[in-house]
Amino acid sequence: MHAMQYEITLPADYDMGVIRDRVARRGHLMDDYPGLGIKAYLMRERGEDSPVNQYAPLYLWNTPGGMNSFLWGAGFQGIVEDFGRPGVQHWTGLSYEEGPASAALPRSATRLRSPMPPSAAPADVVEAALEESRRLAKAPGAVATALAADPRHWELLHFTLWDRPAPQEAGDRYEVLRLSGPERERLGKGRQW
Repeated sequence: MHAMQYEITLPADYDMGVIRDRVARRGHLMDDYPGLGIKAYLMRERGEDSPVNQYAPLYLWNTPGGMNSFLWGAGFQGIVEDFGRPGVQHWTGLSYEEGPASAALPRSATRLRSPMPPSAAPADVVEAALEESRRLAKAPGAVATALAADPRHWELLHFTLWDRPAPQEAGDRYEVLRLSGPERERLGKGRQW
């Protein structure tokens, strides 16, 4: 599994209805995309638990080929044409779990990026993060949760989809506009190694 996200931060007075309309018109294009486990169409609005207006979809890929096909093909080119070329963040997958609300459509998501302490053994940090990911997966309202790591910057990513407003926990909170999950069942459960 590979996690990927790009953030398009928009002006404070941007009409976020434009993003909602874009997702409503184009979101179905990812519903059968080869290699894609999940694409969560995420949005934050300034003043509603967010300091910025932002469109920030997050992907969980089953295959590097699917991710590469998207990035170097027509999929990502649409983003580049409409918004310019954003930086693409990438993490290697550590675990994926379905939650008690796995059959529900997610309404919100949380994303927590945290640095791994330089003095700690990476394996110990990951093991503690796996325990936290398992805890999140059992929380009421959890649809699914993923844990990933960026070993270049020694950063962890916790990502959770919720069937209700996201809990007031640390991290960024998003509204989920849509979820595409053509190969969700192939993401595998639990630890990814």
